[in-house]
Amino acid sequence: MDPISPDPTRAFVRNIKRVVVKVGTAVVTRSDGRLALGRLGSLCEQLKELNTQGYEVILVTSGAVGLGRQRLRYRRLANSSFADLQKPQGEFDGKACAAVGQSSLMALYDTMFSQLDVTSSQLLVNDGFFRDSGFRKQLSDTVNSLLDLRVIPIFNENDAVSTRKAPYEDSSGIFWDNDSLAGLLALELKADLLEVSARDMAVAARESSRRLQVLNSEERRKILLAVADALEKNESMIRTENEADVAAAEAAGYEKSLISRLTLKSEKISSLVRSVRMLADMEEPVGQILKRTELADKLILEKISCPLGVLLVIFESRPDALVQIAALAIRSGNGLLLKGGKEARRSNAVLHKVITSVMPETVTDKLIGLVTSREEIPDLLKLDDVIDLVVPRGSNKLVSQIKESTKIPVLGHADGICHVYVDKSANINMAKQIVRDAKTDYPAACNAMETLLVHKELLTNGGLDELVVELRREGVQLYGGPTASALLHIAETTSFHHEYSSLSCTVEIVDDVFAAIDHINQHGSAHTECIVTEDCDVAETFLRQVDSAALFHNASTRFCDGARFGLGAEVGISTSRIHARGPVGVEGLLTNRWVLRGNGQVVDGDRGINYTHKELPLKA
Repeated sequence: MDPISPDPTRAFVRNIKRVVVKVGTAVVTRSDGRLALGRLGSLCEQLKELNTQGYEVILVTSGAVGLGRQRLRYRRLANSSFADLQKPQGEFDGKACAAVGQSSLMALYDTMFSQLDVTSSQLLVNDGFFRDSGFRKQLSDTVNSLLDLRVIPIFNENDAVSTRKAPYEDSSGIFWDNDSLAGLLALELKADLLEVSARDMAVAARESSRRLQVLNSEERRKILLAVADALEKNESMIRTENEADVAAAEAAGYEKSLISRLTLKSEKISSLVRSVRMLADMEEPVGQILKRTELADKLILEKISCPLGVLLVIFESRPDALVQIAALAIRSGNGLLLKGGKEARRSNAVLHKVITSVMPETVTDKLIGLVTSREEIPDLLKLDDVIDLVVPRGSNKLVSQIKESTKIPVLGHADGICHVYVDKSANINMAKQIVRDAKTDYPAACNAMETLLVHKELLTNGGLDELVVELRREGVQLYGGPTASALLHIAETTSFHHEYSSLSCTVEIVDDVFAAIDHINQHGSAHTECIVTEDCDVAETFLRQVDSAALFHNASTRFCDGARFGLGAEVGISTSRIHARGPVGVEGLLTNRWVLRGNGQVVDGDRGINYTHKELPLKA
């Protein structure tokens, strides 16, 4: 495969003149139904910029029904007596909501565009209009005239008089919602680019994942090997785009820890290539028979591994995560939607382009979708009928916000507050080596040590002093708990529950292993913990009683990693207790289904059937 041409995004944009932009309800309105003025203002400014640059912009907007419902609720409240409000309140007719909301929505667009010296126009259409060839020609002529005048046409389905039911409940006709209307308009009006909706992207990923599952194991393996080859061949272009992201981040004054996670050095790309090839060579995970049971004579039940479906992974400043997650999705047969941080925009775009360029036509490049706008996230988080798992990788704030905003299952961890406890029986040279590695090997990683706990007896035998000297020699800034700060004359930490993600850590003195366990269970994030000790009984106490996803004896916390565990790669590290815990590789992205093979059996009240429930060998 030849390397992809440099800066594919800019080359792509140069060939575009006419653009259809679809805006969902979640962009137009807030969760309480009120207008999202900030998002709408930003949208209008962006469309104005495109218009000024010579692009022909066509807008398809949702939001009229939601806006109308909010206005009608207010009107009912204003016109009701106290007694009326005590009675059950029925839902408003959707058609009435559309009629009220449409005029308000268009008035808002008109006001906002007018402030930007842009003229907009309204075009309401129904499904039946497109059956008329004369209408379609007139529509094209009208839109062309508007675009020639630099006017932005704003389309919406005329829900107020539509004869269909709610979207997705009635998908009959030429189009059935504003998403499909946008696609139809892009075709009719010969648009060069359609900004795809969140739902369309998710549905396309699901369809592509089903095509991927039809392929045999060797065919899926070849896709992963092609991905690895493409990453190698395009390394120069990938690094060029990444260096641009890093330079922009440095100029913006981002923290060093973020810039460290953002940077794609040659060795990191090589490591990613090895991980993808390791995944390609692993045993086929999909379609494996996990259990076979004879329920009755000639009635065999099989438990078989299968993909979850469609994954939505939201990550911040680590473009290498995109490669790992994409490779895991391919290996596990899942569709994938990715939303990376804005600071890695160019890196993510080029990596996505490289990976999807090798997707076979039988699967299509829609298997892995790249979401580029924050405004699309609320729409995506509502798609619990299409997306099966959300994996947020980032700050505590990001993970918490996502968990509060969706009914889709969420897998991940909010913080990586990892501890190393050095017991009184520890080999101090081993302890120094482990502590140094856990903190300094990659300080920005979620499995780096953030708190060092030391047995009180190391105060008197010099062990604590040696550990402190070792860390300071590596340039680590130390903060103390109440005890350690007084004894070591260092600044006291403001919180034990703090992830530095840099060359800093907290030190505290504890009485014994039980005090260490209590401290970790109270202040930790249930990620990764290590005990350094020569006493096996103490080690077993620690390993049994600390409630974290990964527990190590005499080994650095940095080993908590999907690739190092032999998983090939990881979609993230989960501190959840349901479904998957610790580094999540291919197995964590699979579920199972039950296949029953019979010979005409019926239940009939369980008469005439003799249940055996006999476990059978996995291979028939």
